[in-house]
Amino acid sequence: MSERTDRTATVRCPFCLTLNKVDVGRADARPTCGSCEKPLLLDRPVKVQEEDFQRTVLDAHVPVLVDFYADWCAPCRMLAPMIDEIAGAERGRLLVVKVDTDHAPTVAQSYGIRSIPTVIMFKDGAEVGRSVGIMPDELRSLVTRAVA
Repeated sequence: MSERTDRTATVRCPFCLTLNKVDVGRADARPTCGSCEKPLLLDRPVKVQEEDFQRTVLDAHVPVLVDFYADWCAPCRMLAPMIDEIAGAERGRLLVVKVDTDHAPTVAQSYGIRSIPTVIMFKDGAEVGRSVGIMPDELRSLVTRAVA
């Protein structure tokens, strides 16, 4: 069985909002937006809107860790530094995204998000693991299994 060489994902530029296909495996090369040429920073979580979820998360050719959160949620804010750390440490091996459940209720409902923070790992468009609440060991295990 051959290892997948296509490590691409589609992310929205935070500056001009253009969708860009990027090679996540080459994140260290600092990809830029094809429209405005500003950097697409993959060493931190990428915000995903409801309309981008399919393309960014489900169609990605790399594991995607999705943090379902809300700005008002204190536990979500407590988990955020760990999510940021994972994004930096695993840059090039997985994509880390954040979905605000207040602004993406259809996506949250379709994945049965009843409590936040909920973190789901997707691989090849399918959920392969989930962590609810602040569970550092469980979260690290999700990441380790996905990038192995």
